Amino acid sequence: MLIHQRTLQKEVSLWGTGLHTGKECMITFKPAPVNSGYRFVRTDIENSPEIPALIENVVDVLRGTTIGLDGVKVHTTEHVLGALYGLQIDNCRIELSGPEPPVMDGSSHPFAEALLGAGFLEQEEPKNYLVIDETIEYHDAENSVDIVALPLDNFRITVMVDYKNPALGSQHSGLFDLEQEFVKDFSASRTFCFLSEVEALANQGIIKGGDIDNAIVIIDKTMQQEELSALGEKLGIESANLILGKNGILNNRELRFKNEPARHKLLDLLGDIALLGMPLKAQVLAARPGHASNVEFVKQLKKYADRNKLARQFQHEKKAGVIFDINAIQNILPHRYPFLLIDKIVEFKLDEKIVSIKNVTMNEPFFQGHFPGNPIMPGVLILEAMAQTGGIMMLNGNDNIKESVVYFMGIDKARFRKPVLPGDTLVIEAIMTNKRRNVCQFDAKAYVRGELVCEASLMATVVQKSK
Repeated sequence: MLIHQRTLQKEVSLWGTGLHTGKECMITFKPAPVNSGYRFVRTDIENSPEIPALIENVVDVLRGTTIGLDGVKVHTTEHVLGALYGLQIDNCRIELSGPEPPVMDGSSHPFAEALLGAGFLEQEEPKNYLVIDETIEYHDAENSVDIVALPLDNFRITVMVDYKNPALGSQHSGLFDLEQEFVKDFSASRTFCFLSEVEALANQGIIKGGDIDNAIVIIDKTMQQEELSALGEKLGIESANLILGKNGILNNRELRFKNEPARHKLLDLLGDIALLGMPLKAQVLAARPGHASNVEFVKQLKKYADRNKLARQFQHEKKAGVIFDINAIQNILPHRYPFLLIDKIVEFKLDEKIVSIKNVTMNEPFFQGHFPGNPIMPGVLILEAMAQTGGIMMLNGNDNIKESVVYFMGIDKARFRKPVLPGDTLVIEAIMTNKRRNVCQFDAKAYVRGELVCEASLMATVVQKSK
């Protein structure tokens, strides 16, 4: 894989109609400085507002990935981003004279060809790869979607689609080398839909720019000629130009690849992964992906990236099975002996879950006065250890920790199940249940040897330190 970032040598433009909005638009790709990523620029709007192509700016995933910022949107970004990501371009300014890139032929190939023609410029800054060193999973049981990222010192992606529809059947495809395979084997795969969907999409006004030249329509239902004519009228297509065909594709269009739908799903996933804002080193396996699931998967990757950023900031020595050791914890929390009550963090999913360890020894200062001769860890200190654990979970990679402090706000449903004694190891698990602005609620449980000893619902807030 490439070492240094790259951008374009010169700008290049294309013109066409947006698939969903039906509006004509010129798209211009321009060189961009290091670490700027992909930025869409709406030149048709006063002051040419910019929208960074990042996962936090996704505002809609209906039949495409739409990003937006401050009320300004760009629709159907995935084919453009797929071309940029597939060509391993890191920085690009993407100017649009309308709300949606032109659909062209329904694939990324016209964009890829234009970008190849513009040429690449290697930049001095190294690429900022997100290296996956543990399994990252997204699962949607309702829609039977599974996407997983596995550790790999390279990038590979495999996609399987199965719509339980005999018109399409089950397909799979895999990309193992972006440089060798993307342009010739994947960029030209076109968007597709089922004939049964087209009328509903047209009624929703979703495919105003759709026609038989920029999408593969798979025939999954019988339709009389008058119905076909009515459909053509809704799409603005002459009915004489529409036939059901005999190869299972509207108008008997030939597939560019036998498994073109699966390849296009892989292309869409590449475009959505581009919203991570950094190239990925991992093996990605996806079953029945779509834009909604892709976006949720990328959000998981982003949380992993933010957690790693936080870990690198405070955990200078990498230790197996440890996210933060005691030295890192002291750099994060303001607590000190004898009131620092957790020893290490062993699991951390940003904004989701954290697990800490507290080794309880006879040397704890509170045992001198808490039931001498029959020492038991005070329940309020178990709750404090839970609160400290949750306080670390509230942090993210953008917090200025040195200027912030976490305050305990409330306790609810606290229950003490069993005594905690010297020699015990407390395993504290906190799961975030609600977060708004700087306030969060989390459920915490403490275990000793797998048995629940304490549980509570806690509330805390992050505030700026007083000067």
